[in-house]
Amino acid sequence: MSLDFDDPSAALPPTERRNPASLALDRMDTTAILELINDQDATVPGAVRAALPQLAELVEAGLRTLRAGGRVHYYGAGTGGRIALGDAVELGPTYGVGEERFVAHLAGGHRTAAVAREGAEDESPDPADRPPPDERDLVIGITAGGGTPYVIAALRAARAAGASTALLSGNPQAPAAGFADLHVLLDTGPEVVTGSTRMKAGTAQKLALNAFSTALMVRSGRTWSNLMVTASAANTKLRERAVRNLMTACQVTRSQAERTLDACDGQTATALVVLAGGGTPERARTALERNHGQPWAAVRELTGGRQP
Repeated sequence: MSLDFDDPSAALPPTERRNPASLALDRMDTTAILELINDQDATVPGAVRAALPQLAELVEAGLRTLRAGGRVHYYGAGTGGRIALGDAVELGPTYGVGEERFVAHLAGGHRTAAVAREGAEDESPDPADRPPPDERDLVIGITAGGGTPYVIAALRAARAAGASTALLSGNPQAPAAGFADLHVLLDTGPEVVTGSTRMKAGTAQKLALNAFSTALMVRSGRTWSNLMVTASAANTKLRERAVRNLMTACQVTRSQAERTLDACDGQTATALVVLAGGGTPERARTALERNHGQPWAAVRELTGGRQP
């Protein structure tokens, strides 16, 4: 006699389903477990690659937002929120961009970056969580399964405020997609350990957000060739990098780079504009302000349109 069996995973998002490749996981030896995880991880870049057309649209939306004086907001819970927070925070030491341009909102507040509070994902964003999005902004929700109530509430509120909205998820049928102008699908499928979306889904989110923010910073003029030149030299490592980059970009000696950086109060972009465009630190700062912090554009202005 056979019994009817209702598969409880049938209606689940792909990230919550069982992975056929890992059904014998608890009977594998250490090496076999690691090889399986590595094999599954190797599929993630392909999933991100498939989403590049939508990711490119997202970069262009971010560019329009920044040019209009708006902010890019990340909203996420759990792993997705922590990855988004890390991406946004690193833009400061890398590109000199802080919360005036990128804001990460984490369910439960930033304290949940260190201590998990799983119930927070069922809550709406705290009204006291500032700054709230407005009509100039781009709001990006990050959720593996695509149904996190915190993310849905954030996207819904963003739309009501007139902001542009986007979603990064691993679910083609994500409920949150109904509140997003753009859905970037990172289709990584089931995890090695069922539902453990800190694995493939989280890796895909990190790759996608790193690519998004990096491409946006480059398109915003915050690099010189492939050099980081818009972050201040705030510590020993960053100062050494700034000096090295100034030497490379402007073909000057170490002493010239160090003297100029000191004269510009450790502001790498200002020093670069002084060395490449001529003039004083004050003149360089003014040119940077007129050109939204973009060294390439500031140098072109100071040199009468000559290619740096």
